[in-house]
Amino acid sequence: MAALETAVRAADDKGAIAPVALEVGELFPLADVFLIVSGSVERNVQAVSDEIEDRLNQAGVRTVRREGRAGGRWVLLDFGDLIVHVFHQEERDFYQLERLWKDCPVIDVSRWIGADR
Repeated sequence: MAALETAVRAADDKGAIAPVALEVGELFPLADVFLIVSGSVERNVQAVSDEIEDRLNQAGVRTVRREGRAGGRWVLLDFGDLIVHVFHQEERDFYQLERLWKDCPVIDVSRWIGADR
């Protein structure tokens, strides 16, 4: 849960919106949690994903894989047990990952939003 908290706080600090964390471990054996956040424009998506990756790496969580950063529309960051999806809002609306994974329990991340302000 520490990695999830770090990722949520990093995303929030860079202006990410609408964070949703899902416990996917029962249905997806390669990870325990998906964190889904949105950025308003491509540069914001890139800044959010960079901040999440930097903070998790500083905390000792290794990046296993990174996809999509150059386009700034959907960045996927794989940290093993935690997979972070940073979407441009249009892509998030189109792909609707929350709907695809609707059977997974939602983790309340609200306590980490705005906590450092």
